[in-house]
Amino acid sequence: MIELLEDERLDYLLAEELQIIQSPSVFAFSLDAVLLSHFTYLPIQKGKIIDLCSGNGVIPLLLSNRTKAEITGVEIQERLFDMAKRSITFNQLDYKIKMIHGDLKEMPSLLGSNQFDLVTCNPPYFSSKSPEIRNQNEHLAIARHEIYCTLEDVVKSSSQLLKQGGKASFVHRPERLMDLFMHMRNYRLEPKRLRFVYPKEGKEANTILVEGIKDGRPGLKILPPLFVYNQQNEYNEEVRAMLYGNEK
Repeated sequence: MIELLEDERLDYLLAEELQIIQSPSVFAFSLDAVLLSHFTYLPIQKGKIIDLCSGNGVIPLLLSNRTKAEITGVEIQERLFDMAKRSITFNQLDYKIKMIHGDLKEMPSLLGSNQFDLVTCNPPYFSSKSPEIRNQNEHLAIARHEIYCTLEDVVKSSSQLLKQGGKASFVHRPERLMDLFMHMRNYRLEPKRLRFVYPKEGKEANTILVEGIKDGRPGLKILPPLFVYNQQNEYNEEVRAMLYGNEK
């Protein structure tokens, strides 16, 4: 059995046949985490992966079925860290995934530089200068706004943690694309793949997926666009497969 607190619930990650603890008042993952997990190239047989801004551990859980590599998640909020730990234990993945309660900026000194083959991150999207109104809920505000870390902090720590030739994958908003690219190049992460995600055809992109390689050669590939919904407002086939698996 699993202990659920307050308004927590146990949701399914259907494509992975796993379950995860969620809470509408504390944290519930969005489609962005699913998109990032499927965009990311993984070391299959061995390696070390670290996920920054892990929230309730959704990305480590989503990645766990596709790799034999060790996975580390980092989350600064104690309540979210605890949710992630309990979800990992419930899914019997303690042998594969470990969580660290701490500040991502401290991870290079804590874990060592040049240690990881892959870094993933779904960071806070809104800068301190953003006109977006800060959520009054402390947990949600920290997850969405650059309160404890900036985009530069995320990219700098990612680069320090990565081995030379290691990859970093980020999900963010299109309006921050130039900021992201600037910081990546400043910290030796060469942008290599970019995909724009659209709610549906005819709408503006609202999400970007970016991969960089530490000390990689210049050369950016722009991948085909991803449309989340079709004209009938149903998930398109690619997104549906991400969420529910390949079964029709």
